[in-house]
Amino acid sequence: MANLLVLVRHGQSEWNEQNLFTGWRDPGLTEQGKEEARAAGHVLKEKGYRFDIAFTSGLSRAQETNRLLLGELGQPDLPVIKDQALNERDYGDLSGLNKDDARKKWGEEQVHIWRRSYDVPPPGGESLKDTAERVLPYYEKEILPRVLKGERVLVAAHGNSLRALVMQLDKLSQDQVIALNIATGAPIVYELDDKGNVLRKEILIEREAH
Repeated sequence: MANLLVLVRHGQSEWNEQNLFTGWRDPGLTEQGKEEARAAGHVLKEKGYRFDIAFTSGLSRAQETNRLLLGELGQPDLPVIKDQALNERDYGDLSGLNKDDARKKWGEEQVHIWRRSYDVPPPGGESLKDTAERVLPYYEKEILPRVLKGERVLVAAHGNSLRALVMQLDKLSQDQVIALNIATGAPIVYELDDKGNVLRKEILIEREAH
């Protein structure tokens, strides 16, 4: 049987709903976000997936998504490892700002560069490249070895930390990853060979990404 790795972006947060840059700030889930987390657990249960261990970030929206998902799955006591290496990208001076207000302050083009370029960080924050440089070593050292040992692994994290992972798994270029969006609460199932290469990928819930 192939090695199982499932990635899930947290459900909608209160700041997603308000169109704010969030980063390392720690708002909770909205009611919609909680439902998205439960729906992710429900579809995984329907498909017959079970897990041996879960990884999540140091931020409560990912941790709560993980908790609700596992409850729906019937595995509330699954071992969970929390680490800041899986945190969302740090948006620095943009954190807490409304995205429309940021565009008025710095201009549409500059904000787009900060949000969507690979290696240009916002003031005081991280680029996607910076985020990948902490996410990928953690994946290689802590997560992948467990997958390759045959453990069924769940990762509940964030849009940009997961984009960094998907970039590596899917072998995307910098230009391709810039265009990649990951929807909230939509499990991405990977089956990997014994070297960590992707044999199969399936997104279990089709939902528009924001």
